[in-house]
Amino acid sequence: MPGKEREVTFEKPASRGKFVAGGVLVLVLVVVLAVAIAVPLSQRRSETTDRARRLMEEVPLVDGHNDWPWQLAKNFGNQLSQVNLGTDLRLQYTNSHTDIPRLRQGMVGAQFWAAYTPCNSQYKDTVRWTLRQIDVIERFAAKYPDTFQFVTTAQGIQDAFDAGKIGCMVGVEGGHMIDSSLAALRMLYKLGTRYMTITHSCNTPWADNWLETLNPNPEHNGLTDFGKTVIQEMNRLGMLIDLSHVSFKTMHDALDVTQAPVIFSHSSAYAICNHTRNVPDDVLRRLRDTGGVVMVNFYNDYINCGPNKTENTTIAQVADHCDYIRDVAGEDHVGLGADYDGVTRVPQGLEDVSTYPALIEELLTRGWTDDQVKKFLGLNLINVFKRAEEVSARMTMDPLDNLIPLAAIANETCRTFL
Repeated sequence: MPGKEREVTFEKPASRGKFVAGGVLVLVLVVVLAVAIAVPLSQRRSETTDRARRLMEEVPLVDGHNDWPWQLAKNFGNQLSQVNLGTDLRLQYTNSHTDIPRLRQGMVGAQFWAAYTPCNSQYKDTVRWTLRQIDVIERFAAKYPDTFQFVTTAQGIQDAFDAGKIGCMVGVEGGHMIDSSLAALRMLYKLGTRYMTITHSCNTPWADNWLETLNPNPEHNGLTDFGKTVIQEMNRLGMLIDLSHVSFKTMHDALDVTQAPVIFSHSSAYAICNHTRNVPDDVLRRLRDTGGVVMVNFYNDYINCGPNKTENTTIAQVADHCDYIRDVAGEDHVGLGADYDGVTRVPQGLEDVSTYPALIEELLTRGWTDDQVKKFLGLNLINVFKRAEEVSARMTMDPLDNLIPLAAIANETCRTFL
C-alpha cells in the first residue's frame, strides 16, 4: 500500500500537468479563433460603413420632414441674429436635433423644412404664421450660403448636391394654413412651397385628419368637394400632395382624385405599428400602382407600438418599417422623413440628424442592394417630384377659382365677407 500511495502521488502531478497544458492549448485555440472571427467582422463593419458613405456621396439624401423652423420660432422668435446655426444647438435648447455641423456629419443632401403652425391658429392668424415660417427658411438658407441652397425643383436638388450644398425646400404642414383659399395656396407656391400636408392633427373645413380614422362618424368622411378641388389645383401647380396626418379615407379620396403621385412626408407602416398616423397596406398597394413614396418617420410612437417604446425603440425597428414598405409597396416607394425637431422621442442610435449613416449601414447589412439604397436615400422622392412637375406641365387649364361654401366656414368669427 505504501508503494501504491507513492505511485498514485507520483501520477497526480503528471495528470495535472497534462490537464493544464491541454487547458492552455484550448485557451490559445479559443483566442486564435476569436481573433480570426473578430478581424473579418471588424473588416466587414468597416466595409459596410465605407459602402454606406460612398452611396451617400453619390446621391443626395433627401429627408421629407424636419421641424427645425418651428424650433427657431419657439426658441429664438425667428431672430437669426440671436443664434449661430453653425454651432451645436444642444447648448442652446434641450432636445435639439438639428444644426449645421450635425447636418454635415449626417451627410444630408436636401431637406424639406416644415413651415408649421399649430391648429389653434386656424380661423385666426394662420396665414401670418405660415408666411413667417416660410420667411425664416428662406432667410437661413440665404444667411449660410456655403451650406444651404434654396431650391424649388427636382433638378434643383441635384444641382445643390453637386455644388456641395444642402438643398432647402419648403413643405407647408397643414391644410389649415391656406385658410380654405385657393388664392392663398397659389401664393404659397409662388413663395417656394413644394408640398402641403393636407391636414395636421385637426380637420380643415374640407378634409379629415388622422384622428378621424377611428371616429365612427367623421366630420367629412374624407375630402369634401372643395377638398378635391384643392388636390386638383395642387396638381395644376406642381405642388406635391402630402398625406401624412390625414385619415385613411382622406388618403383614398386623394388617391382617387390626383393625377400626380403623392408623398407621405413623415409616416411609417401601419401593419408593424398600428398607429393611425401610419400607412395601411391597402394604401401601400395603391402606391405600387399609382406612384408615390412613404418617407419613414423616426418617432418612437409610430415605430414601436409595443411596451417600453420610450426607452427601447431601435434602429432595427426603423429598418423593419423600411423593409416592410419596400416589400409591400415596392422599392420605388420608400424614403426618409425622420421628423427631427418635431418629436420628443427618437430611437437609440438615431438621436439626431448626424445619425443617418447608421440607418443606411443597417439596411446594407440586411441585404439591400446599392440601387435600392440609392432609391431610398433620395432618388424615389426626386422621381415623384419630377412626375408632379410633368403632370403640371401637361395641365393647360386656368387656375381654379372655386370658393368654399360659406356654410363650411361659418365658425370663422374673425372674418369680413362681401
